[in-house]
This record gives sequence, C-alpha cells and structure tokens, in this order.
Amino acid sequence: MAEKVGYKAVTKFLIASPTKVRPVAHVVNRKPCSEAAAILANMPQKGARLINKTLKSAVANALNANSKLDEDMLYIREIKIDEGPRLKRIWYRARGRADQLLKRMCHITVVVDEKAGK
Repeated sequence: MAEKVGYKAVTKFLIASPTKVRPVAHVVNRKPCSEAAAILANMPQKGARLINKTLKSAVANALNANSKLDEDMLYIREIKIDEGPRLKRIWYRARGRADQLLKRMCHITVVVDEKAGK
C-alpha cells in the first residue's frame, strides 16, 4: 500500500539564495501550521516571507481538497528548499575589469498533512 503523500504547494524561481532560506525552513519544519505561520510572520528574513506564502498556499490546497479537515489539525510534514537556476550578471570593477555576479534562485516545496491520533 502506498504511503499517503499529504497536500503540497510549490513556489519556483524565487530570487533568494537556498543557503539563506534553508535555516529558516529548519526552524518551522514538523511544527503545526498555525504555530509555524506565527513564527514566520515574526522573523525578519526574506526567506521567512517566501516560506510563509508557500505554507498558506499548501494549507489552502489541503482545505479545498478535503472539506472535513480542520486547519488546527494540520502540521508541516516536509519543507524542501531546492536550488534553481542562476542568473549571471556582470559586476564592473576597477581598471576595466569585471567579475561575475550570480543571482541565485530557489524552489520551495511545502507538504502539510493532518495530525494522526485525534
């Protein structure tokens, strides 16, 4: 029998470095959705806003897919921060030289599921 997947939301091509977004994701992983949303709303990092937006989308997907679900019974089952493509830009330097500036992107995947037991 296949394992239940849960309800998922994916946000792609966000201009934020995955190495900066991952520590924010580790703070809220495996927490109830209402608690995670409160934590993310009070964090100053840009990654917190991006994860919160994806989390709200995953909760909305869960509630629309199953009308019997209660929002208070949902928790974050998994958060993945994957690397996206990099935008390569020129950074002009002194003496006619140039460096390469990489604008990194990330893909955020949030999977929510219902708490077992109640």
